[in-house]
Amino acid sequence: MRGFRRDVLRFRLAGAADLGTLVRLRDEAARWMIARGKAGQWQPGQLDEGHFRRVMEMGEVWVAEAEGRVAGAWELWWDDEDAWGPQPPIAGYVHRLMVDRALAWPGAGRLLSRAAEERDAEAGRAYVRLDCLAGNARLNAYYLEAGYRVVGHKGGKPQPGGAPKSFTLLEEGSAPVGGGVRRRP
Repeated sequence: MRGFRRDVLRFRLAGAADLGTLVRLRDEAARWMIARGKAGQWQPGQLDEGHFRRVMEMGEVWVAEAEGRVAGAWELWWDDEDAWGPQPPIAGYVHRLMVDRALAWPGAGRLLSRAAEERDAEAGRAYVRLDCLAGNARLNAYYLEAGYRVVGHKGGKPQPGGAPKSFTLLEEGSAPVGGGVRRRP
């Protein structure tokens, strides 16, 4: 299964039947981070099905499938006042981009990120925003290499099931042009 291409990925909105899978993906991602010395970011058991259900009510949760198996997921919110403060409705906010490490291949996370950017543009939003743990230099560099730019920092952002943390605020996109949204090629 490793190494499948984007053209075999299918993206769909998550539903109630996916709640257990989303919790599993998040917990496995947390264990993967801990095994690589990133114990301060995500912890297994922090988020339950109720978390993902609430996100589905206020935003969107997307699942990527390949060959009938869930390969990853992400959350797309329509506002994020805890990190960005009150904002006009010009951006979508990506959270918890996760890949199933048993199925992961080089570039898998970037494919999911691109799909989130495309969904954001379909919704008429000019920008995709996200926040990365300020101390995670590797993840911040990953998004900078993917074309995001640092636009600020947020100290003391509340965390679900954990203590507040400091984040780097990143943004990708451009202003709407001629009724559409212009994105990087």
